[in-house]
Amino acid sequence: MKKKLSIVMMALLTISLLLTGCGSKAAEHNSGAASQSAPAETAKEMTVKMLNVGQGDAILIETPEQTVLIDTSDLDEQEKLRAELKKAGIKRIDKLILTHPHADHIGGVEGVVLKDYEVGEVYDNGMPSKSKIYTRYMKLLKQKNIKRHGLTAGDELDFGGGVKFKVFAPEKSVVEKGSKTTEGHDPNNESVVGQLIFGDFTMMFTGDAEKAEEEPMVHAYGNNLKSKILKAGHHGSKTSSSAAFLKAVSPEAVLISCGAGNDYGHPHAQTMKRYQMMKLKIFETDKNGTITVKTDGKDYSIVPETGDAQ
Repeated sequence: MKKKLSIVMMALLTISLLLTGCGSKAAEHNSGAASQSAPAETAKEMTVKMLNVGQGDAILIETPEQTVLIDTSDLDEQEKLRAELKKAGIKRIDKLILTHPHADHIGGVEGVVLKDYEVGEVYDNGMPSKSKIYTRYMKLLKQKNIKRHGLTAGDELDFGGGVKFKVFAPEKSVVEKGSKTTEGHDPNNESVVGQLIFGDFTMMFTGDAEKAEEEPMVHAYGNNLKSKILKAGHHGSKTSSSAAFLKAVSPEAVLISCGAGNDYGHPHAQTMKRYQMMKLKIFETDKNGTITVKTDGKDYSIVPETGDAQ
């Protein structure tokens, strides 16, 4: 009797173990199926477009979370700016950065950007100007209740999605002095200069900074200025892109915003020679149209609308 009972118990135990094993395999299979059906994480990408707006600057940055516009082209190029923003499908501008109050950088702020778009916040160099465009722009900000911030060296903006903008100029001492009066300003050398950072990708934005503003940055920041792409200062003028600044930035490519056959002769031959000696890939809006940079924070590509790099 005891022997029979033992046999029965062993049989029941064997069946139980088999069932448990099957259940374990089923659970394992279901887990794998769930894992396979889970959607893959969407790749994050940032796009920078140097817009083809003639003799002026307008650069559109689209991060995974925000749309940022740096400068707004010239007063007589507003229709070009409007067309470029429409082509890019822009609905809202989260942050507007105006590097300095010259007409070829703030010309479209009143008639296009603040007129056609909802704007979250505005940033500039924090200094007053006698410019009529600047005066009207300030009035519009008050009317629309848009916050305005002055940028100085050391500031950092969050563009969302892991994208940052680190400010290298103007220096605080320059801003403090310039904030007290509209007299004695040198707008080009009071430009907002900053580095766009997304993972391993970096791009230097220079406004119209000339050697007088570049030198203090080189002394203060040195190799921290190093960037993969340089937005040429002052449309490729000989007064910008000094040898010391180029050495510190050490870019792989340079993007130049300028109008075809412009009266200034931009970009100047001396500057182009410096770029060529560094074996940089050179793109110009007058030859290449709108220039698009795409990056996932590791690799990047530069795609001209027309033509090839020099």
